[in-house]
Amino acid sequence: MLKKIVSIALLSAFATFAVADEASVKKAVEAAYPKFKVEKVTKTPYAGLYEVFMGGQIIYTDEKLSFLIAEGRLVDPKTKKDITGERLEELTKIDFSTLPLNQAIKVVKGNGSRKLVVFSDVDCPYCKRLERNELSNITDVTIYTFLYPIEQLHPDAANKSKLIWCAKDRVKAWEDWILRDQLPSSAGSCDVPLEKVGELARKIGVTSTPTLIFSDGKRMLGAQPHKEIERMLSAAKK
Repeated sequence: MLKKIVSIALLSAFATFAVADEASVKKAVEAAYPKFKVEKVTKTPYAGLYEVFMGGQIIYTDEKLSFLIAEGRLVDPKTKKDITGERLEELTKIDFSTLPLNQAIKVVKGNGSRKLVVFSDVDCPYCKRLERNELSNITDVTIYTFLYPIEQLHPDAANKSKLIWCAKDRVKAWEDWILRDQLPSSAGSCDVPLEKVGELARKIGVTSTPTLIFSDGKRMLGAQPHKEIERMLSAAKK
């Protein structure tokens, strides 16, 4: 019995020590980089490395902050797994049920049984490539497109987004533009949720277009091949 109590005490002390280490690393990183918010610090099983999740990316350091590894990938040499990639996938997951889908253009393909969210800039060439070359090859999916104009890159994107959103047939206006480069000749006046979408994008860390979010909360960046999108859609539905 005494042995069991001592074991429990040691485990408790170790857990407290680990948390204290993670807290001190967080404090040190935030002191060194006050403009960034450290969202989470986790000790890895690799050579005293600490994983620091901040600014939508993972960096690595030791308990003394004597070095930083940024934009690098931690790979397990035995399993060949991309540890950084897996952790980023987990840390950036979205609660799909909380997304305000009424602020997106809803396109149903086939039976629409699978769900996909896309943040898209109407003047982004990669967004057009995604729609024309990749999503055109996928069916049985409901796609919710949030119009997210990045005005620093595309100054007229907001105006075009308003024309599409306020068109009589919003889905047709979107497809005419994204697939055929045809804007509505005129559009009515309506409440366009561009500011709300911008707030949502900042909140969940969407910084580029296209960004895809699957129903299991995982995300994908860029105009990836349709076979990869299909794989993610199938995995999300399980």
